[in-house]
Amino acid sequence: MNALALLSELRSRDIHLRDDGDRLKCDAPVGALTPELLRALKRERDEILNFLRATRTAASRLRAIVPIQPRGSAPPIFGVPGHNGDVFCFLALARHLGDDQPFYGLQPPGLDGKSGPLHRIEELAAYFEGQIRAFHPRGPFVIAGHCAGCVTAFELGRRLHEAGMELDSVALFSAPFAGRYRLLPWIMDEHVPWIQEQVRRVGGHLKAFATRSPARWGEYLRSKVSLVRTQREARRLKAPDPALALRDALERATIAAAGRYRPRRFWGRLMLFVSSPAALATRDDPLHWRDFAADSEVWYGPSGCQRDTMLREPHAKAFAHLYRSARGSAEAPLEAVAGD
Repeated sequence: MNALALLSELRSRDIHLRDDGDRLKCDAPVGALTPELLRALKRERDEILNFLRATRTAASRLRAIVPIQPRGSAPPIFGVPGHNGDVFCFLALARHLGDDQPFYGLQPPGLDGKSGPLHRIEELAAYFEGQIRAFHPRGPFVIAGHCAGCVTAFELGRRLHEAGMELDSVALFSAPFAGRYRLLPWIMDEHVPWIQEQVRRVGGHLKAFATRSPARWGEYLRSKVSLVRTQREARRLKAPDPALALRDALERATIAAAGRYRPRRFWGRLMLFVSSPAALATRDDPLHWRDFAADSEVWYGPSGCQRDTMLREPHAKAFAHLYRSARGSAEAPLEAVAGD
């Protein structure tokens, strides 16, 4: 497993790396960093450090442009990441698109600790437009978006096309419509799972009481109260991570901006890559983008694929193939074909 493949695998497990001088820092969920991945990480340490330093150096010159795969002669893709600003969500897709497809991530302001996040999609699109014009003043090129980044990518593509830039197309991966991020739908998706979890926990406590005699109820309550206090104290003593605080602020700003956005007509080519046909029955409402596009097409991923996993392995390979099919450089697989 080479360094890019390893970074892609780590990203699929929600493991985030950053360089700190000559050291790698790692944020990982409990149990995600297996012994096999840890050995691979040690083996590829130097190459990963060089890759992270190179992307940071490039971003310091043009702060938004992060080279994920800079080689090749095809029209370059500039990808807007989801609401957390993590451009490496495109790693696996870029790797499967091959060495002839340049791919650059567009990193929003707010993650470097030197500037705050932008609070309007129009402002963010204008910021990216200026960076792209300075970096790649002549087209053609492709604008891509993932999850909440689709809202910014749509507005960015619309602005570039309206300004007469040689825009090949806009490609939205998962393509949740802007209305998905308005207050009520977002609260429903964010808080209903939390409510369901609280109901499950209450049910567990009731079951515990039912299996104990009343004389032991006090002992059970005291043990749970002690556990809660221990957990709260551990959280209080844990040093806050500045990088996570910046990411949280960016996430809140991006979601709020997407919820306020009202799209206008886009006269260029729009390609919607939907995780699977089942996504049409969700609040994501991806086909709504077609109401604002003069030329649009829809490509569906395999059954069982979901928005949060479509650019991770093993699905990234399928969506790279779909993208090449949409561009006319590959045949679409039978289970993932263009819509009307």
